[in-house]
Amino acid sequence: MELDIKEDNLKHGLLGLIMALVEIIRDALQHQALNRIESGVLSEEEIEILGQALMELDIAIEEIKAEQGITDSVQGVRDGLDEIVDDVIDRLLNPERWREDVDQEI
Repeated sequence: MELDIKEDNLKHGLLGLIMALVEIIRDALQHQALNRIESGVLSEEEIEILGQALMELDIAIEEIKAEQGITDSVQGVRDGLDEIVDDVIDRLLNPERWREDVDQEI
């Protein structure tokens, strides 16, 4: 049996994964920025600079996705990762359900 992997599909998928990770890092940066803004440790000038930098990052990410034609691919990766995170959180919040799942597998 031969595995037929097209180079373009591989590059497309890898770039989609990388951009999804970049988006996740961007989301974390935005969350941290909001925390710092709400805590009052940033000056008005620092808030303005931070906001501008985050907006430029958003624009750059969207431009890369559009130029490479990977917007749907990135969203698919993000959706898959969201499902995994939701499952982990559910198991942490509902350990009895996790035990039931383990018992059923045995």
